[in-house]
Amino acid sequence: MKIFKFGGASVNSVERIKNLKHIVQAYQQDPLVIIVSAMGKTTNGLEKVVQAFYKGNKTEALQLFEVVKNQHLTTAKYLLVFQYNACIAQLNDFFTEVEWLLHDKPVRSYDYYYDQIVCTGELFSTCLISHFLNEEKIDNQWLDVRDLLRTDNNFRDAGVQFEYSATRIKDAINGYKGNITITQGFIGATDDNESTTLGREGSDYTAAIFANILDAESLTIWKDVEGVMNADPKAFPDAALIKALNFTEVIEMAYYGAQVIHPKTIKPLQNKGIPLLVKCFLDPALPGTLIHDKYIKDLPAIIVVKADQVLMSLKTKDFSFIGEAPMSQLYDMFGLVKIKPNLIQTGAIQLQLCLDNHEEKIDQLASACSQLFDVQIEKQLNLLTIRHYTEPIMQDLLAGKDILLEQKTKETIQCVYRNKA
Repeated sequence: MKIFKFGGASVNSVERIKNLKHIVQAYQQDPLVIIVSAMGKTTNGLEKVVQAFYKGNKTEALQLFEVVKNQHLTTAKYLLVFQYNACIAQLNDFFTEVEWLLHDKPVRSYDYYYDQIVCTGELFSTCLISHFLNEEKIDNQWLDVRDLLRTDNNFRDAGVQFEYSATRIKDAINGYKGNITITQGFIGATDDNESTTLGREGSDYTAAIFANILDAESLTIWKDVEGVMNADPKAFPDAALIKALNFTEVIEMAYYGAQVIHPKTIKPLQNKGIPLLVKCFLDPALPGTLIHDKYIKDLPAIIVVKADQVLMSLKTKDFSFIGEAPMSQLYDMFGLVKIKPNLIQTGAIQLQLCLDNHEEKIDQLASACSQLFDVQIEKQLNLLTIRHYTEPIMQDLLAGKDILLEQKTKETIQCVYRNKA
């Protein structure tokens, strides 16, 4: 049993879906579970639908959703012949699911509506791909992962109920007489059948869960780069391939915001010693990156830049020291708001937090913190992390930057900065 995960870039056009077919053909004699993300830019498009809907702009939300619908209908038109009608019928069921919701008024949290709407991107893409593979005589079963992956109701970052999910996944996969199963990454459902998502880029995590439960031989994540690079090649043209990594290093990279692997992906694999391959769907012959549990030495500097960061500065109102009690209360606030700081630095009477700019959550956290602290916020900042840094690399990357906060250990340096005007 092998698990393949295809990201949005690998299925964002008719040509790339046809390319996926050629990759799958080479493995179709073996049991194979294929986890697929939403087509490229679909998640972004659906996020705009959620934003308009939650602001009460129903007409705009429906218009934005119509754009997403037409993109998938057009893809079906150019991709399918014999399976076209069946595919359109299934897509229309998913479209209706969203449109009914958009005609209501929001009465629950933003995160709830986010999950109900954004989850459909994966349903659209897998519907298209499953019908296309069947048309190309690559028999497969399509599964709605929401029937298999049970989660809690922590919308946008749901926790998986592993035992229940394991039973459902084994029954669905092992009960199928064919070799190939197509299903979705990133999404699940609660006990009440409300859709949930596992966090942005959560398709990797879904694939790792399937690999663990099914005792897979390996998990392969297909991307539009050679493998795992030491930096984002779109931002750093001289980024280099890392041929091998261990699980610990990848967890560190993910923790600091590298977009290569979802942070939760490694544990299910490491627990069962399942190797992870990151390969290029544009050239499957390239070796890619192998990730395992063996020690790797002499790694290059690994560079991660997170944009759209918020620096929240908290200062005690009476100039008292920041002790256990306010720190404990602060962490309770993190849990209540469901937000995770990317960096924390404490002083005698001041504490600084670097956070992703989730506007609603930032407002909630600032309001809660104002009960204990004087609060100041600065937005539109960047967070640079360098693993295995050297002084020349630090100086090069920080030249011309206005550094607001810095933390350094033997292995890692992090800097919050604004670009100088």
